[in-house]
Amino acid sequence: MDLSERFLAERACERLIIDFVHRLDLGDPSSVADLFTEDGVWQWPPPGDGRRFAGREALRAYFASRPTGRLSRRVMSNVLVTPTSVNTAEATSYFTTYRVDGYDGGMVSPGPPVQVGHYTDTFRRADGRWLLASRTLHLPFGGPTPRV
Repeated sequence: MDLSERFLAERACERLIIDFVHRLDLGDPSSVADLFTEDGVWQWPPPGDGRRFAGREALRAYFASRPTGRLSRRVMSNVLVTPTSVNTAEATSYFTTYRVDGYDGGMVSPGPPVQVGHYTDTFRRADGRWLLASRTLHLPFGGPTPRV
């Protein structure tokens, strides 16, 4: 990869990372599935709860199942994308999640974050477009989602 190809790959993958949380927090959560390859995987392996969803339809169903009245905001940081070939890349990114259930509008008093962790991602370029091939959740800090 030349320098400009590397820069464009890094930027496209960084954009996917941010687009993922933007869609969860402010958009249509089920549309997160469109950011994955057809055979894409989202997982939370042990010591997490072992959840694993493979394929766009399973991902769409999973992300669409978020509870009505859930308000969340994620802060992404420490994003490091490493292209591994002209069509593949890996990344690690940190996240902090603020979330409540039972939201029906207005302003909520901020509490502590309910999650702090990181994702490890793999990306694949297909038909000129970068997509998530896999996203693995690592959650060393987590707690229950409070209700308002």
